[in-house]
Amino acid sequence: MTPPPAAPGQAEARAAAPAVAASAIVLPAPTPAADAELRRRAAAEERLRMAQQAGGVGSFEWFPDSGKLLVSATYRRLWGLADEQEVTAELLLGLVDERDREQVGQYKLERVDNPLEYAEYRVRRADDGALRWLARQGEVLPGATPGSRRYVGVCFDVTERKQMEQALRASEDRLAAIFGQAAVGMAELDLDGNYRRVNEALCRMLARGAEQLLGLNMDDLIHPDERAGNRVLLVRLVERGEPFTLEKRYRRPDQSWVWLSSSISRLDDEQGRPLALIAVKTDISERRRIEQAWRELSGTLELRVAREVAERNKAEELLRQAQKMEAVGQLTGGVAHDFNNVLQIIYGNLQLLQQDGADPRSAQRLETAIGAVERGAKLSSQLLAFARRQPLRPQVVDLGRLAVDMEGLLRRALGEAVALEWRLDPGLWNTLVDPGQMESVILNLAINARDAMGGSGRLRVRLANVELDASFVGQLPELPPGQYVRLTVSDTGCGMSAELMRRAFEPFFTTKPLGEGSGLGLSMAYGFVKQSHGHIKLDSRPGRGSRVRIYLPRSEQAAPRPAAPAAAEQVAGGSETVLVVEDDAGVRATVVDMLVALGYRVLQAGSGDQAWLLLQAGARVELLFTDVVMPGALRSPELARLARSVLPDIAVLFTSGYPQGGIVHGGRLDAGLELLSKPYRREDLARKVGQMLAGRRAELALRAGAMAAAPVLPAEPAEQPKPAGQAEPAEQAEPAEPAKPSGPAGASAPADATAASVVGVVRAVASAPAPARRPLRVLVVEDNADSRQMVCEVVEQLGHTVSAAADAEAAWAWLAGREIDVLFTDVSLPGMSGIGLARQLLRRSPATRVVFASGYGLESLEGLGFPAVFLRKPYEFGELQRALEGAG
Repeated sequence: MTPPPAAPGQAEARAAAPAVAASAIVLPAPTPAADAELRRRAAAEERLRMAQQAGGVGSFEWFPDSGKLLVSATYRRLWGLADEQEVTAELLLGLVDERDREQVGQYKLERVDNPLEYAEYRVRRADDGALRWLARQGEVLPGATPGSRRYVGVCFDVTERKQMEQALRASEDRLAAIFGQAAVGMAELDLDGNYRRVNEALCRMLARGAEQLLGLNMDDLIHPDERAGNRVLLVRLVERGEPFTLEKRYRRPDQSWVWLSSSISRLDDEQGRPLALIAVKTDISERRRIEQAWRELSGTLELRVAREVAERNKAEELLRQAQKMEAVGQLTGGVAHDFNNVLQIIYGNLQLLQQDGADPRSAQRLETAIGAVERGAKLSSQLLAFARRQPLRPQVVDLGRLAVDMEGLLRRALGEAVALEWRLDPGLWNTLVDPGQMESVILNLAINARDAMGGSGRLRVRLANVELDASFVGQLPELPPGQYVRLTVSDTGCGMSAELMRRAFEPFFTTKPLGEGSGLGLSMAYGFVKQSHGHIKLDSRPGRGSRVRIYLPRSEQAAPRPAAPAAAEQVAGGSETVLVVEDDAGVRATVVDMLVALGYRVLQAGSGDQAWLLLQAGARVELLFTDVVMPGALRSPELARLARSVLPDIAVLFTSGYPQGGIVHGGRLDAGLELLSKPYRREDLARKVGQMLAGRRAELALRAGAMAAAPVLPAEPAEQPKPAGQAEPAEQAEPAEPAKPSGPAGASAPADATAASVVGVVRAVASAPAPARRPLRVLVVEDNADSRQMVCEVVEQLGHTVSAAADAEAAWAWLAGREIDVLFTDVSLPGMSGIGLARQLLRRSPATRVVFASGYGLESLEGLGFPAVFLRKPYEFGELQRALEGAG
């Protein structure tokens, strides 16, 4: 610790001490000179004391040997010590902050020559505990005896200065942080424009590091076109202190230019002399780009406005056209519905009259009337097609194959004077459309073209794959971008004007002479294409012919193989009970008469509510034949559901001339429903009713056979809870007779002899039913939809879990990550064969059993190389059951 010099009072006390100790010694009286010297020294010490007190400086002398200090009164006040308190180095050391104790004299005594050299440290005052900063300065002087040393010095308070220094440092740190972290670019430059300090934001703007910028001059970076103007403003700033803002381009290392707004001001000292320049810069490149784009836009604004107005007018016209077509469609759909009901009454009664027999003249008249009804039905069908209300039955279709199949029909319709040219691009995609309606569209377009060419000319038909992008479909919100099949029909006819083209798709509008056209050909095509989620476009110019382009969405599914022509079915009736539900009394009476004439027992109701009352009363009905559009609260689909709740085996056949919204949604018949469209012939009614009832009989026979083959299980009490997902046992009023086999001789041929020709390859189907087994996981692969559905229903009724696919590729994709017990597949499939699918599956899952169904016989399985069960088509339901049991 640094000892302060003694205060005058202490010096006097110290001088008085030897006088007390030597009180017994008689000294000589001071001489006048000595007395004057004493008074002078006392005055000097008093003046020093007053100066120290006034300046806040305390003096001390430190005696390291004893650790004591002689201190002045000011020194005591600085440390907060009492006047009577003895001052020692240890006492003072305890008051010094631990962080600064190495600055105290005790720590430096052995290490340095002057342990009292200048130092600053924090102390905690003894009286009030205040933390103060004290500065100490002392020196080592020779002592009174040779070799001795004196340690004297002064101490004073520097707390305020230290606080100011700390505040200044904090302020500088804050300014440095603001400078470095500012979002805008900041720089300090000398008066000549050289960079002395830059922040990170400016480095990012100029794409240069701070070390690259320091030392560069502003002119090194500014665009040559802006240097002169910048220099003038810079000189004015240095000389007059006038700040300025200027937008300039600065070069980056890649030689690109960045636009910056630079505001520069001058930094002066206390006397107003300039010290440096401060620049604040903002990146305005994006603003300048927008301004440039706006200038370019403004230059062509009138042209752009005109174009936008034209496009808006075109869009509004398309909207008006669509609204008009929709309104006309609603009207025509309603007309077609009522028209079909009227036609049905006429049609049915004419056919009943035909059946009653008539003389040749009357028979001819009946034929003529029936022909007229059929033409009316075709007209009604075209109206529904335009209104997009016809019930479509879409299928995956290869339009190339469909067009080729129509070539003979088209050539006959066009005549020899019209040259027909085909162009079918290779690899045509499939599309999902109603093939019958598609044929009608192509035929109508061809006939329209023939008439426009006056019977002679050239008709070109082209089919191609196209990708429609967003720019093409931008004004067609109902048409998404994607892959489409495009059908183009163009002719060399008279063409159309723009006015005619605007009305070309309207129903009943025609340019043909009166009586030569219905005006429904193009409207029917328009409605069908829209209902099939496609687009139709007409282009024409007077004298240059016309071109119709139809875009239909691509289907990723495989097209089924062409079915063999069906043999003509003989019209026959039956003896089952049919419930006819029809609100139109005339239609209802006609249908009832036709069904009665076919041998059926008939119940009738005028509404769904009446029909439901009959069913609730216990009426036993095999077929519900109901109109779709019915009055009352009970709609036809709901009636069908209720009917099946009381008669689970009832067949349901819908009929309508306008089924939209009942059982047809999106232009397509709901899955699993059957519809007979009005008007229909007696033969159509007989065939459809016969098919529905035959399907019902087959299903009942299948159930009976399954029940006969199944082991008898003990009945559980009714109150026992059933596990989730387990079916309830059906009620049995009386034992059901086993179903009679439908094949010749009533049973299938033994399989052992046939199986011997494929020894070790095909296992014979056991003739006796196998014992009950666990439910199997069966995958059915069959390209014929009706056959596939039938097999799936049978497999489900046998208690197995079934999945289905239309071809081998789809089956293999479905099998990814799945396991099955039995693969039931047709041999001949589109694409990969059933044998190829089985081999591929057995390589992955050797334990899977395979059942083949084919109409070709066992010879198609020669050289198979793995065990399988074989069923020859057609097979009985019992054979299917035994095949699965044999495979399992």
